[in-house]
Amino acid sequence: MEPRIADARQIAERLHSMKGEVDEKRLEQAFLAACELYGDDMHWSGVTLREHVLEVVDVLLPFQPDEDAVVAALLHHALGDRRITVAELEERFGPKVRTLVSGVHLLGHVTLRDRRHSIDDLRLILLTVSDDVRTVLIALCDRCSLLRRIDHIPQEFAKRLSRDVLQLFAPVASRLGIYALKHELEERAFPVLYPEEAAELLEQIESIMKGHERFLASVSASVKAYLLEHGVDATVDARQKQLYSIFSKMHTKSIGDIAEVYDLFAVRVIVASEAECYQALGLLHRIGRPVPNRFKDYIAFPKPNGYQSLHTTLAQMPDVPEGMFLEIQIRTPTMHREAQYGIAAHWSYKEKGSRTAQALAQAQLQRLLSTQQSVGHGAGEDALVDHIFILTPRGDIIELPEGSTPLDFAFQVHTNLGLAFRAARVNGVIVPLDYELHNGDVVEILKRKVPEPSPQWLHLLKTASSRNKLKRYLYALERPQLIDRGRDVLNAELARLHLLPLDTDLAILRHYNGEALNRERREDLLMKLGQESEKASGVLAHLDALQGKIHHAEQSRHCRLTRHETTIGFPDNVPMPIRYAKCCEPQEWPRGDIAGVIGRNGIVTVHRDDCKMLKNASKGRRMGIWWK
Repeated sequence: MEPRIADARQIAERLHSMKGEVDEKRLEQAFLAACELYGDDMHWSGVTLREHVLEVVDVLLPFQPDEDAVVAALLHHALGDRRITVAELEERFGPKVRTLVSGVHLLGHVTLRDRRHSIDDLRLILLTVSDDVRTVLIALCDRCSLLRRIDHIPQEFAKRLSRDVLQLFAPVASRLGIYALKHELEERAFPVLYPEEAAELLEQIESIMKGHERFLASVSASVKAYLLEHGVDATVDARQKQLYSIFSKMHTKSIGDIAEVYDLFAVRVIVASEAECYQALGLLHRIGRPVPNRFKDYIAFPKPNGYQSLHTTLAQMPDVPEGMFLEIQIRTPTMHREAQYGIAAHWSYKEKGSRTAQALAQAQLQRLLSTQQSVGHGAGEDALVDHIFILTPRGDIIELPEGSTPLDFAFQVHTNLGLAFRAARVNGVIVPLDYELHNGDVVEILKRKVPEPSPQWLHLLKTASSRNKLKRYLYALERPQLIDRGRDVLNAELARLHLLPLDTDLAILRHYNGEALNRERREDLLMKLGQESEKASGVLAHLDALQGKIHHAEQSRHCRLTRHETTIGFPDNVPMPIRYAKCCEPQEWPRGDIAGVIGRNGIVTVHRDDCKMLKNASKGRRMGIWWK
């Protein structure tokens, strides 16, 4: 399929016919840049990238886009495969084009061929990155252009594309009121994803229409003539409801028979003014019988996406086969344009630089997307609600939690980049370490030749994975010192128990709680002792090699204490093993009155008589002792 436009001149002519003045030189520069960047590279859909972007522009042009949107559509694959950096793109075509291309690139990166996210995640990504209606519009036009050549796309990708369109992009187009794209997207994607259902519905409609093939043309002509006869000049066209709309309604409302779908056929009436809308409604109610509860006044009460029309369903209309219903939609030309182009019709492209118009369109877009019920639903909806998407200078996309810093970004790109972090430029400006990144930021990391990470970074990192990477590095850096410290701690405890110190092979650590430990895990135990996350007494108690020896060593120590400790007097002159309390250090000068507390192990802990800790001891365990 060849694009209907082939060069910048044709694009400029189309835009000129819609909008008047056009910067043809700028469009020519963008077109030549696209040709240069894409070369003969192929798009995965089977055409060259140049052909693909021209097809996207062809879909986009009816929306009367501004030059930035057209340039962005031409270059929306420029960031792929590192053809151009974000900074170069901005330097050549300005910040607005850079923002649009980055946004479309983000959406394209997480869908289609390389997609790693669920539909629920994609809905949230779309909401997160879409702060400009043109970003969404270009993305929708891109999918529409792909569907126009769906027969040439491999079946696997065709089905994935169609699934994304029906579950994500068409509902978004609907929510934004862009029905021109919504209808085309659904019409082309439905038979690809649901071929049997589409064929069955088509067969049922053909059965209903049998013998009445031309009734829609007849009813259009008769309605137009009737309204003109009563002073209302109208454009009238009749149509059959789309297959996917029928399928969705039957599925949602559990309708088993297609004949129960009241709006299977519709007549659109376009009149000059709002007053004539209501006049035409009254006239049509004279020649057809209104179906109860089927009248909707979307003019007085527009839909959230801005859609306006009068809807009514009529039975027993002239020229309509018996038993068939007609849905009538009545609107003005302005309402019709807004129904076709939705929020894009409100974008004031002709008011170049109008910040008010831009702010209103962006606010409406965010409001519509954030309240979409038909697009976002289900328990998985919160999965990415607080995530942002950051660009590398080459245009690669890094996903981070909201509130992340440049340090998080560096560690997420690569652990070595994080460890060698020196500074960060965000959108070309050096920022502090605790700078909070925002959606769409372009981040460049400046490196040190030799990594010098700081433990203070642990307080700046927002993501657990980044903190864990830094912790592992710091522990590995300190591991030899921590092992040596742990060895000293354990040897001191062994010496206290008059046991042999550790040998070079750490033999007594070989079996721990019945489990054999290799050399690395034995060193891990010593490292924990060096970090003070484990106690030496606790480690010794679990060593299989020392089972029974520790108790015997303690008993021997008690005996030695009993023999050598002669400075304390005991009741009945029965000496007992003692230790001095660290809380009050009664053995230090000046010595005063003392008291003892008998422990469960039979050792008497000596306190000063006025020690606060002594007051907390059980009276049953206290005993009177004195200095000899």
